[in-house]
Amino acid sequence: QVQLVESGGGLVQVGGSLRLSCAASGRTSNTYATGWFRQAPGKEREFVAGRRSSGGPTDYADSVKGRFTISRDSAKNTMFLQMNTLKFEDTAVYYCASGGLFRGWDSRNFPSWGQGTQVTVSS
Repeated sequence: QVQLVESGGGLVQVGGSLRLSCAASGRTSNTYATGWFRQAPGKEREFVAGRRSSGGPTDYADSVKGRFTISRDSAKNTMFLQMNTLKFEDTAVYYCASGGLFRGWDSRNFPSWGQGTQVTVSS
C-alpha cells in the first residue's frame, strides 16, 4: 500500500498561483501511475493531471492545459502540481492518487489516495 499526503492548498485570488505537494511513502514504484484529481461540491471527482509512470508521459485535463504543470522530486518521492492563472472553477478539494501500471485516468484505477487539500479561488 502507498501512503499519500497532500499539502499546499489554500485561498487564492483569481489569476493567482498555488503549488500543491504530494509526499508518497510505503510500497511506491517507478512503474506506478500517479496523478492529481479534484472534486468540487456537488460534482464527481475528475482527473486533473498525471504521469503514467515515473519517467513516462504526462497527461492533463483540457480545462487545465497550459495553466497547470505536474512535476516530481524523485529523491523525496514527492509529486507537485503547479497551478497558475487560477479560475473560480478550479475551486475544489484536490487529491493525489497512486495506482499500478497505467490503465487510464479513471479514478477507479487508483487504489491509493491522499486525504485531499482544499483550493479555493476567490475574487
